[in-house]
Amino acid sequence: MKRISAKGSLFLMLAMIMLIGCGGSDSGSNAPLNADNINLIFVVSPDLAYHAQGDVDPNTANLTNQGLQRSLLMAQYLKTHVLGTQNVTGIYSLEPMTHLQTANNYPDMAALVYIQQFALLNRMTLSGGPGTPSYTGNSYPINVSYTPGFIPPQVATPSPSLACPGCQGLAFDDAGGNNVALVNGIITANVPGFYVFSAPWETISALMANSNAQQGYNLNIPSIFRGPNTVYVITIAPSGVAGFVTYDSHLNPPSTYPVLFPPPPLLASCAATPFRITATGGVDGVIIPAGINTNQTLYMVRHAEAHPTNYYGDGNYVGAGQWRALALPAALAGKISPDQVYSIDPAQVSQGSFSASGNYYWSNVAPSLTVQPYAIANNLPYRLVTEFLITDANSPQLAAEFFFQGGKFTNQTVLLGWQFTQAPQTITALLASYNYTGAPVPAWSPTDYDSIWTVKIDAAGNLTVDNELCEGIDSALLPATAPVF
Repeated sequence: MKRISAKGSLFLMLAMIMLIGCGGSDSGSNAPLNADNINLIFVVSPDLAYHAQGDVDPNTANLTNQGLQRSLLMAQYLKTHVLGTQNVTGIYSLEPMTHLQTANNYPDMAALVYIQQFALLNRMTLSGGPGTPSYTGNSYPINVSYTPGFIPPQVATPSPSLACPGCQGLAFDDAGGNNVALVNGIITANVPGFYVFSAPWETISALMANSNAQQGYNLNIPSIFRGPNTVYVITIAPSGVAGFVTYDSHLNPPSTYPVLFPPPPLLASCAATPFRITATGGVDGVIIPAGINTNQTLYMVRHAEAHPTNYYGDGNYVGAGQWRALALPAALAGKISPDQVYSIDPAQVSQGSFSASGNYYWSNVAPSLTVQPYAIANNLPYRLVTEFLITDANSPQLAAEFFFQGGKFTNQTVLLGWQFTQAPQTITALLASYNYTGAPVPAWSPTDYDSIWTVKIDAAGNLTVDNELCEGIDSALLPATAPVF
């Protein structure tokens, strides 16, 4: 066997470190990662157990204004200092319904919000199908869907026809070992790039430790929470040698809601054709249904901009949508005053455009991420609709029953982020329960991101639906790229 000199050994060691891209370093101040490596990047989102003071609202478990500010700043840090401005390869976030917090069992949306701005600093190329033109948008999908067989209680089982193995997110306690299996699959696939994971410390620390043990890397993985500014990386060189790197972002976010500059352009008036539908008991054959809620107001908005072409869609919204989502608290101030915010479970899967690998199913995160900033800015409780799938054929009927029957929302005012195609169908189902036979509910235009549909039920159960309110943000003039903080 040929001997290696001490000088040669030193050269080999230095070469390995260079291949890893600062592998083995734990200084917290490192150069960007090597794109030739498999880089597993772990971002710790705040929860009630592990967070910086002021980042999480103890009553709602939502991010605070300060926590939102940290997420916006962290996005830029990840993109420039960790990835060296290169495009991400995959983003995986916590499945919110696997981590319920407070006595009210609020879902953990912090991890998804925490990585959203970063997703919009990257780009994804999609097409309408084989042989159609492709389009590259300022957006990247976030994988947050459930693994088959590991669905949380009170969550509808996804349809087999919408199976999306590539959409898998992270389960909080990883009871089935699916988080580790996800990481092991990335390592086995051996595709270099940047794979980003966003979850609370409990999930991230276990995932790093278990992956390290199963792969036999023998890395010095920390077991103590180091605060919200630390980013952890397991980086694997083409040779298979793994190293461990940390970055310290040194972020000091303000405690105020983020200010957009320049402010989003405003519309002079609502652009949609106005409509108003009433269903009054005893008029034109209307019968007020038994069990209908009373003194209820529900405001329906659709997800922010997601379709720069008529086919582009990866379950997320695009950069222009972030302007709208972050502007929503100011845009709706003085127009609505909800008690709570609801949306679709982002783990639900939707069909969208085709990626280069042929994928066209995505985690449907856009509706929930659109209204989350409003909940944060107004310290409102936030819940997800999980009892049925919005893709089910009878989902409009189920949605009408969920929101308007049984007294749950009596004397309540709700802001709902929903699928725009489902809104008219849901209202139609609600009107059918009144024996309504008047003018049909109009369609919601695919290009209309601005409308607010208001549903009101008075003390007697009489119903009014209209679109007289709007957000007032001019979609045509929103920047294509996300705001920079």
